[in-house]
Amino acid sequence: MTSRIAVVPGSFDPPTLGHLDVIARAANLFDEVHVLIVHNPDKEAMLPIAQRLSLLEQSIAEANIDGNVTVGSWSMGLLVDYATEVGASALVKGIRSQVDVAYETPMAIVNRNLAGVETIFMLPDPEHAMVSSSLVRQVAGLGGDVSPYVPGPVARFLDTGARGL
Repeated sequence: MTSRIAVVPGSFDPPTLGHLDVIARAANLFDEVHVLIVHNPDKEAMLPIAQRLSLLEQSIAEANIDGNVTVGSWSMGLLVDYATEVGASALVKGIRSQVDVAYETPMAIVNRNLAGVETIFMLPDPEHAMVSSSLVRQVAGLGGDVSPYVPGPVARFLDTGARGL
């Protein structure tokens, strides 16, 4: 039997509870899930990739998400190159609004055309529907409490004064 493998890509800068929700649900649908931190040239990162990797790994462990999830990063080449390399048939993306749908749809079509990799859009838990990493960065940067929006390891990291990264 062939394993069902998916990639959950994102900048995860920082990881949010919405990200964890999508990762956990993908882990229930697929035999193997690769959570992949990808470089987005349109965004200036707050946290270095190594820190995001660590926070994601800690958050996934603390949330007791099944052991079929691995965390990695990818900064060279197309996302579908990574998906093909690991044998993934799907990309899983959380979408919060029509803006996300409009942004993600052309990429989903190109990814399918380039490599036969389908994109699955997951709607967020309503509790996390309006939370984005950029909103968390803004609140954290101004000294606000982000603990309702991020996993414990991220809240603890941001609370230690690491906001200035």
